[in-house]
Amino acid sequence: MAGIPGLSPRERMRRGNEEKRVKRLFSPILCAFLSLTLGCAAQGSALAASTHQDLQERIDAAKLVLDEIMGVSDGAIPRGIMQQATCVGVVPSLKKGAFLVGVQYGQGVVTCRTGHGWSAPVFIRMAGGSFGFQAGGQATDLILVAVNDRGFQDLLKSKFKIGGDASAAAGPVGRDSQAATDWKMTAELLTYSRSKGLFAGIDLDGTSVSQNTEDTEVYYGQAFGFPSILKGDVAVPEGAKPFVMTVVKAFLAARK
Repeated sequence: MAGIPGLSPRERMRRGNEEKRVKRLFSPILCAFLSLTLGCAAQGSALAASTHQDLQERIDAAKLVLDEIMGVSDGAIPRGIMQQATCVGVVPSLKKGAFLVGVQYGQGVVTCRTGHGWSAPVFIRMAGGSFGFQAGGQATDLILVAVNDRGFQDLLKSKFKIGGDASAAAGPVGRDSQAATDWKMTAELLTYSRSKGLFAGIDLDGTSVSQNTEDTEVYYGQAFGFPSILKGDVAVPEGAKPFVMTVVKAFLAARK
């Protein structure tokens, strides 16, 4: 790129930044593709190691997603669901791409309700795919809401599959929505997405959710088990407090 004649320093910098963004998008999708088609076990090793700053930006992005969604008067997660929430997970900008084989990959954070508030966050990965003749790509924000103890226990597992190991349903939308009340008896997780400004429940059957122990260890500076963090035995780091407080406010508002 530096050898292309006629490029100004600013243009070279712009192109360099664009190349970095493409690599950040392509690498996780390629990894998910390999995991789905070749049974790649070392999925995490295919990605560049995250820095503490990367992880802080992910938490900040998750807070922004929740702020924007819960701020929508008629299109947010219903109060009744937030009132019963045991855990809330946010995956900012879940990546979707397709070329003959469709894949999706995302990384996010989860906090769970404890006996003395909401827990410090842990980091998760999500990956899934679909086969068929297709091409294109998109990104969407994703929210998972565990609505009972079974959903909480799912998130303590090293890996589980939505619709297989854990029952899930596309969550109803609307601040006071009474729709789809059967989730109270059958669903462990309710799933939502936001794409191009639209917020709706989404079917994520077949998508796997796994613990991102590497990123969690990097963020905390030591190895804490997911149960210890999500059960409230680890203090919320300063950088994660705004995200956790956003969940707390949504939960308390629902209870009122």
